[in-house]
Amino acid sequence: MFEGKPIIGIAGGIGSGKSIIAAMFGQMGCWVIDSDELVRQAYLRDEVKQQLRSWWGEQILQPDGRVDYQAVAERVFPDPIQRQRLEHLLHPLVNEARQRLMAQGAYNQQVAAFIWDTPLLFEAGLSTQCDAVVFVEAPRELRLQRLSRQRGWNLEELLRRENLQWPLDKKREISDYVVVNTADAEFARGQVVQVLSRVLARPSP
Repeated sequence: MFEGKPIIGIAGGIGSGKSIIAAMFGQMGCWVIDSDELVRQAYLRDEVKQQLRSWWGEQILQPDGRVDYQAVAERVFPDPIQRQRLEHLLHPLVNEARQRLMAQGAYNQQVAAFIWDTPLLFEAGLSTQCDAVVFVEAPRELRLQRLSRQRGWNLEELLRRENLQWPLDKKREISDYVVVNTADAEFARGQVVQVLSRVLARPSP
């Protein structure tokens, strides 16, 4: 709970549509905090760009001065040490930004709950701060179709990225709720309505 409002974490496989489900919660009066957006904002900070440049050289930036996300990915995904170094740089900034947003919504009576749309919810230890965790489930074939269309990924790239995260079976098992997100948006929306009503009905600790 944060100022009497529950925190609901969103977890699931890459391409499962976590942000779509988070947006549905948002349409029902929840305050959605998108960690990917907070990371993008952190990459705009001069001190972050300077640090990345000191690690990896000028080629880490695009001609317009923005961070080249693809160049970053090429350095951190194959190398756990580089990935950890980047996380230590970004995570404190993202956590600070998240807390600022939480404070903005804390006393807004129209906010029913906080939604943490965070790709590495379990891996970053944020799940322990949530009152409930929702696992977004979608078949691998469907997730691959989405990722191929949106990011140009193939199965090899999906598996490579997934291997850097906790196993999906483990995430699903320790989540409080499961929302199946296939092509039927209304089916998913109905599940979100049920989950939110159950979380809000829980007695406050």
